[in-house]
Formats: sequence, structure tokens, C-alpha cells
Amino acid sequence: MGVIPTQRETVSRPGGASARPGGLPARTRATLAGGSHAPGAARDFVHAALTEWSGLGLPGGEHLAGRLAEDAVLVVSELVTNAVVHAGTDIDLVCRLCLAEDDEPEAYAVVVEVSDHHPSRAPRDGTPEPPHDTPEYGRGLQLVATLAEAWGVTYRRGTKTVWARLGPIAENTANAGQAYGDDAPMTAYTARAEAAPANDTGTARPDAAPAVRATGIRTDTAPDATAGTSAPARLPASTPHARDWLGRGALSFLAEASDLLAGQLDEDLVAALTGQLLVPRLADWCAVWLEDELSARGWGDGTGGPGPRLARVCHGGEHHIEELRRTLEKDPPHPSHPPDAAGSGPTPFPWPAEALGPGGCALAYRLIAGGRPLGTLVIGRAGLLRFPDEVTGLVEDLGRRVALAIGAARQYARQVTISAVLQRGLLPGAVAEIPGLRSALVYEPREQGGPSGDFYDLFPAGHGRWCFAVGDVQGKGPEAAVVIGLARPWLRLLAREGYGVPDVLDRLNQLLLDDATEAADAAARAFVGPAGPADGPQTRFLSLLYGELVPFDGGVRCTLASAGHPLPLLLGSDGTVTTAAHPQTLLGVVEDATYTSETLELRPGDTLLCVTDGVTERRSGPRQFDDGDGLALALAGCAGLDADLIAERVRDLVHAFGDDPPEDDLALLVLQTE
Repeated sequence: MGVIPTQRETVSRPGGASARPGGLPARTRATLAGGSHAPGAARDFVHAALTEWSGLGLPGGEHLAGRLAEDAVLVVSELVTNAVVHAGTDIDLVCRLCLAEDDEPEAYAVVVEVSDHHPSRAPRDGTPEPPHDTPEYGRGLQLVATLAEAWGVTYRRGTKTVWARLGPIAENTANAGQAYGDDAPMTAYTARAEAAPANDTGTARPDAAPAVRATGIRTDTAPDATAGTSAPARLPASTPHARDWLGRGALSFLAEASDLLAGQLDEDLVAALTGQLLVPRLADWCAVWLEDELSARGWGDGTGGPGPRLARVCHGGEHHIEELRRTLEKDPPHPSHPPDAAGSGPTPFPWPAEALGPGGCALAYRLIAGGRPLGTLVIGRAGLLRFPDEVTGLVEDLGRRVALAIGAARQYARQVTISAVLQRGLLPGAVAEIPGLRSALVYEPREQGGPSGDFYDLFPAGHGRWCFAVGDVQGKGPEAAVVIGLARPWLRLLAREGYGVPDVLDRLNQLLLDDATEAADAAARAFVGPAGPADGPQTRFLSLLYGELVPFDGGVRCTLASAGHPLPLLLGSDGTVTTAAHPQTLLGVVEDATYTSETLELRPGDTLLCVTDGVTERRSGPRQFDDGDGLALALAGCAGLDADLIAERVRDLVHAFGDDPPEDDLALLVLQTE
């Protein structure tokens, strides 16, 4: 059926007891494979759970098999469908009953939670994916928003949970029919924001206080004598419980916020998490503008950049977000103090009456880290003349943490950009074509977009000679990139100067041991930071398979040497596989090392396979791909295939060897005589 129940627990209250039970009345959990059968399996699973619970004798339990069950099935179907389409991972499904709010005693609500493992994607309402350069913000799930009493999104590390609450189911039969029954009238919904206790991730619990609580009972709010509008929701600090939470829980809140923001590598995700932390706990809505030096330079006087970018808008009521965003985009915040000022405290911000109606208070906080302005955080709440000092101070502290997280994300983005530029410069723009020889290449860095420790080259050396190289530098990242950026040009220069294979390796070994290593260390420190007191120039080891190709009538003469590199394999036209070199010392390890080469003739149909250790050391548990001459056996099975098919088949075999993706860079070069 596509669903694997992983946990099921049921707690029923004693018959006739009037006190609330100490635990949840019922709860069930399942894991679904993220495929096309998941929505149907989720519907069956939730329907079966609610049918079972309706026979437990819970107050109002008879409604679990009626309209409430139908709505819950529709909601979970929508949530699971969105998770399958937009996340594509396995899905964790929780369905449970929870106690309603204190002002509705002896009442229960149904909560469904759908978690996927692709937290960078926001839930969608069926609209097409936006371009990658478009900042994502909540658009709302229309069906869920219509049927659910409240819903929201909780981000955790590695997981995103979309939850929805339906109900409540009241013990009093009159209230039950009014709150949720087949005969309940279609009444207007009134929203009230409340303070939400936090769970262990620093985010609001759906069973504690929703982003917006909507009751199914028509409520006529009394006019406010001063503002001429409906009486507003009270700020959390106006209640003893909330003041106590702000007083005793502020440090815990900030610690949890720091943990949630730490390690986030995308500034837009930092903005999204900021909204989740603030709304509805401390504000009705918030907005985050992001800016950089280019966009902010001269902005506002018509001489500079486009100004800040509205990265995130969050509101307790999803239906307000689009209109609020449009209103805020018309009048972005203008910095009230210079960038080098240390002030990050609140300043008044115009209330967006066009989107939210009159009557409310809004404050803007500059996001500054390291003396640089990174953006502006704005919070607002309806019906206030001013925010309590406890709230403004807490938000200011949170803003500092948000600014640091944005700064760290931008630093990471800059390093990724530099690494990508380096990577493009480390590899040849094109692979040379050699008369009488076909070539095929597979190159897969472990970190897409970042510099790899593996490299390759195939280039003309003049006088009817072509040279090839497949290498692997110790380490990865900028340090490896710098060494490759030095080694590859040296190889080409020495080869074109007429040096033979052994002489090229001898000189390259000495260069790695000389001042070039210090240059590589200095360049690497420019990317990764200054060295510690005990750090000094470190030798960069390099394994290299290097060869020279000279076509002649009837074949290609190949002279090659392996310096600490996996040995090349030769597949003969008769299907036999042999090694084509002998092992020698790594480059950059032993001073005055002397290297030798071997020469062989590649006849028509012969194939030379050169790989890095990402192929030979590919792991599956304790086993490696090349255990028991695994690579030679794989190559023998490629007899009769052309170069491209051999490269593709070996790559596929390497990937299929283990259940997890490869943990190392992977490069292989196939040379085949025609």
C-alpha cells in the first residue's frame, strides 16, 4: 500500500472522568515512500485511524467518523501530494488528537503533520516552480487553509514539517455541534493571535498555539472607542503567562534561535526561519529586507543601486501575505543611521494600512554584522500604540543573531563562487583530438560547483606528440585547487619544452617540494583564513598518471608513468586485461626522487583505462570496488564496446556498487585506438 507504520500508540481516558488526561488521547505515525501511491496510502491511513478512535468513547468522538474525518482525509491528501511533488523524499506522517485551548475545556482537535527531508523547499499551492533567482515565500495551500482551523510550517535541520489542525471536538454536545458537526452552520471565522510556547527546536507547536486560531462560531467584536475598529488581539506581554514566558524563557528562546540559524548556508532560508521564530510568538507579521553594498550604494537619491530586496514576508494569516508583500514593496525601509553606526535598535515603521487596515504598531531593526548593513527586519502587530520593552529588546537580540547568520551565509556563497571560478580554470576547455585514437571522459566532483582534488588533461605537445594526465591532489577545496592550478600549467610547459615523461615527473616533484608549496599555502590561506601559530608550509602530495602518445602507422605508441596513482589497465582486442605500468612514489614526498617510464604500443581495438582512487576505492560497507581485481573484471566485461560506452559502463558500475552516493571525486579517461 506504500505505507509502513512505524509507531502506533493509543491512550484512552477513564469513562466519566472530568479531568483532562495527562497525555494525548490518541496518536499514530507512519512512513510513506515518496511516490505516486503516497497520497492514497495517507488517505487510507488517516481514515482508518479516525475510524478506530471514534470507537474509543472519547468526548465528541462520534464526529471523528463524519465531516471532520472527510476534511482530515482531504487535508492530508493535499499535504502529502505537495510533499511528493515538491520534495520527492520519503514522508513521515503523524495523525493525533490534541487538547484544545484553555477557553474550550474538554475539547479535542485533530492534528496531521507531514514531514519531508527537503527543507529548502517551501510548500506550494500547485503553481509552477519559480526561477531559481526568485526568492521563495509562502503562497499558502488553498484547500488546507479553507478546511483547517490552523496550519503552518516548521523547519528543523534536515526536515520540513507542514501541519494542520482541524476541530475542535467539544465534549458538550451542544458545543460539539456548534464547533464541528454535520449540522454546524457555515459561520464567519474570527482570528486571534496568541503567544506560542516553543518546542525543543525553538518553533511553535501546532498543539500549543497556532499561527492563527479560527473558531467556527460567529463572533461580533466590540468596537474600539478610540480607534473606531474591532478590538485588536492583545500582545503576548499583556498576559501574565506571556510576561512570564518573556521573562524566564527569553534566554532559552534566543539559544534555540541561535541553534536553528547556525549552519544555514542560504540567506533566504535564514529570512524564512526568522519569520517562523517571530510570528505569531512576538508579532502578527514580519518582513525581512536584504541588501548588499552594490544594491545599497547611492540608493534613495537616484544615483545608485536598486535598493534592498524584500526576501521574506510572514503573517499569522496566510491570506494576508500577498497583499502585505505588495504594500511593503512600494515603500522599502530607509536606513535611519549610517552603516558604521552600532545601532541596531528599533525605529518606527509606517503601518501598512492598505493591506492590514488601520490601527497597529510596526518597528524596523537594522541588521548589521561586522559594521556592514545586511538588511532590515520589520515586525508589526495590530491594535498597539507601542510594543512592550520586553519584546523590543528580545527582537533586537534576535536581530543580531539573524545578521550574523546572514553574514555567514553570504561568506559561504562568496567562497562557493570563488571555488566555481577556480574549478572552471583548473580543467581544460576542450579535450584534444588525436589521429587514430578515440577518447572518452567521466569527471564528477564530490561537491558540485566546488573545486575538486581530481584533475585531467589531454593536450598537444608539438612535433606529433600528445600528452595526457590524470591526477589527484591531497585534500580538497581551495588548497587542492591552488596546487592543481600550478601543476597543470607546469605539465603543459615541460611537455611542450620537449621533456620526456620521466623528466617531467622529476621536475614536477621538485617544484612541489620548493617554493611553490609555500605559494599554494599562502593562496589557500587567502580563502580559508590565516594559519595558526603552529602552522607552516605543508607539502601537497600529488598522485599522477602521466603519458605521451605518438601515433604511427598501425597504432599509437604510449609512454607513461604512474606516481602513486592507481595503475592504468589495458584491454586488448582479444579481451584480456593487463596493467600498463608499475607503481612509483607520490609526487611531493621524497626529494631527489627519480622516476622511470614504460612504453607500449596500442594496436587497433586496444583500450587504455585511467582512473582516480574515487573509482578504485568506492565503498560498499567494508568492501571496495577494486577488491579482488574488481576494476579489471569490470573492464573485461566491456570488450567490444567503443570508448564512450566503456566510460559510461564503468561509471554506472561504480555508482551501483554502493547504496549511498560516492564519497570521493571520480574521474576516468578512456583511450581507444581505432
